[in-house]
Amino acid sequence: MTKTVHAPERIGLVGLGQMGAPMARNLARAGFQLAVADASADAVRRFAAETSCVVPSDLKALGAECRVVITMLPDGATVRQVVLGEGGGERRDCLAAGLAHGAIVIDMSSSSPVGTRDLGRALEGRGIALIDAPVSGGVKKAIDGSLAIMAGGDPSTIEAVRPVLAAMGGKVFATGPLGAGHAMKALNNYVSAAGFAAAAEAVLAGARFGLAPETIVAILNAATGRNNSTENKFPQFVLPRTFDAGFTVGLMVKDLRIALEVAQATEMPAPLAEACLAEWAAAERELGGAADHTAAVKHWERLAGSEIPKKGEV
Repeated sequence: MTKTVHAPERIGLVGLGQMGAPMARNLARAGFQLAVADASADAVRRFAAETSCVVPSDLKALGAECRVVITMLPDGATVRQVVLGEGGGERRDCLAAGLAHGAIVIDMSSSSPVGTRDLGRALEGRGIALIDAPVSGGVKKAIDGSLAIMAGGDPSTIEAVRPVLAAMGGKVFATGPLGAGHAMKALNNYVSAAGFAAAAEAVLAGARFGLAPETIVAILNAATGRNNSTENKFPQFVLPRTFDAGFTVGLMVKDLRIALEVAQATEMPAPLAEACLAEWAAAERELGGAADHTAAVKHWERLAGSEIPKKGEV
C-alpha cells in the first residue's frame, strides 16, 4: 500500500501555464512544498517570485527532489518527452532519470489514453507508478481550486495522492483503470464542443429570425437547451466578444481527436463526433490554433454570412 501524501511533503510540478500555475498556487496554499519546472524560464521566474518553491537545475534533479510529480502539459507527446526523454529512450534530463523506485507521476494534462497506458507500462518497469488525472473547469476553477478531477489508475495509488488532488479540485472522481481519466476528459470536451456548436447555430439562426441573442441565451438557460456554453461561455465571452476563456481552439481540436480515438478503439460508430471534429478543425484552420476556443463562433458566423448582433442591433 502506497503511503498517503500529506503536506508539507514536496511535490514536483512541470508546466506553469494558464492552468498549471494556479493549480500550483493552490498546492502551496494547502501547505505542500513545491519544486517546479517549465519550458518558459520567465514563467518559472514569475512563479518563484511569489512562492517559496524550489527550482531544480533540470528535470532529473526535480525528479530526485520529489516522491510525487505532476505534469500539466499541452499533450501526451510532451508528457512522454518530459518523463522519459525524447522518443521514450534514455536521456539524462528527464524525470524518470531522477525518480526513485516507488515514486508517483500524476499526468493532469489532456493526453491520449492509449499513449497513457503505454507510458504506464514503461514506468512500471522502473518501479514508478502513473495515474492520469486530467481536469475540467477552466482557468477560473483552477484559480479557486474547484476543478473537477478525473483520476484513472490503481485505486490505492489514487487514494495515496487524494490529498494532493483535493488541494486543486472540488471533486475528485476515480474513473477506472489507467487511461480512464484521459478518456473521460476527452469525452467531456467532445460533449462541451458539441454543445457550443449547437448554441452557436441556434443563436445565429434565432438572430436572423429576429430574436435578440441575449433573449435566446436567457430562454435556453431557463429551458431544456441549457448547457455550459449557454450558461457561461456565451454570456461571458461570446456575446461581449471578449473571446478570452483561456482554452484554445487547437486544444479543443486535439481533445476531439482523442475522443474520436476512444470511440474508434471500441469500434463505436460516432458520426456526430466526426461532424463536430470537422467543424472545429475548420475553425482552427480559419482562426489558428492559438485562438481562444470561444472565438470559434466566428466560423459559424462565416457559414451564416452574418455576425451575432450586439445588444439592441436586432
